[in-house]
Amino acid sequence: MKETIELSILLTAEPKTIYEAWLNSELHTEMTGGEAQCSSIEGESFSTWDGYITGANIKLNEYREIEQTWRTSEFSETDEDSHLIIRFDTHKNGTELVLIHTNIPEGQTQYIQGWKEFYFEPMTAYFKDKSE
Repeated sequence: MKETIELSILLTAEPKTIYEAWLNSELHTEMTGGEAQCSSIEGESFSTWDGYITGANIKLNEYREIEQTWRTSEFSETDEDSHLIIRFDTHKNGTELVLIHTNIPEGQTQYIQGWKEFYFEPMTAYFKDKSE
């Protein structure tokens, strides 16, 4: 059975700022600390964390939601791509980022910790520094 992850975090930046950072190679690299090649165009591919993560933009709802295919180098060749939705909800203190990651290969629940350690923690620090 495929795995699903749902996580959220409150960040001290506007949805537009976070959305743009997610889709910009230089800003994504700064935001996470891992080398990224990103695109803000639907249908184009991306690579993050030094090539560990790859995928493509499926649908971009400007400043509100990003939908992507997503896979890591730990997926087998026969594994389907997983599916990622990142939602940016306005909050009085910034943005609530809601992450819904589905179709993850069975047994690969380590991505829960990965999202927290390699995205949420560095993003919290990055946007906190930007807001001060």
